[in-house]
Amino acid sequence: MAHWLLKTEPEEFSWDDQVARGAKGEPWSGVRNFMARGNLKAMRQGERAFFYHTGKEKRIVGVVEVIKEAYPDPTDEKGIFKAVDVRAIEPLPRPVTLAEVKAEPRLKDMVLARQPRLSVQPVTDREWDIVCRMGGMR
Repeated sequence: MAHWLLKTEPEEFSWDDQVARGAKGEPWSGVRNFMARGNLKAMRQGERAFFYHTGKEKRIVGVVEVIKEAYPDPTDEKGIFKAVDVRAIEPLPRPVTLAEVKAEPRLKDMVLARQPRLSVQPVTDREWDIVCRMGGMR
C-alpha cells in the first residue's frame, strides 16, 4: 500500500477543518499541477497520507485516509484535473517541520525535501516510518 503527502494552506483549509468533516471526509480538490494529478490518480482507497500545512507553518500535522479514489475535480470547469476524498485519521502527537525533514539524513531523498512545492507527493514506506517516529506516532 502506498503512502502520500497532501499540502494545504492552513488559512484556507486546516487540519481542524479536515477533522470537522468527520467520517464523510472532504474532497481534495483544486490541485492544478500535472505531476500532482498523476499522484491523485494513483491513490487507492485505504491508503494513508500525511496532512501538511504550508505557508508559515511548513509542518506535517496529521494523517488522513483516502476514502474515494480519483474522480473529475468538481472545481475544474475544463475537466482536466482530478480529486480524491480523504478523512482525518489522527493528528501527529508532535508536528514534524520541513526543517526537521531536511535535517534528517535518512530523508534526504524524500520528495518533500527535494520538491517542497509539489502539492501531492508520494512517500516511501521507509520515509513514512521515519516521519511517524519523528512525530511520536510509534
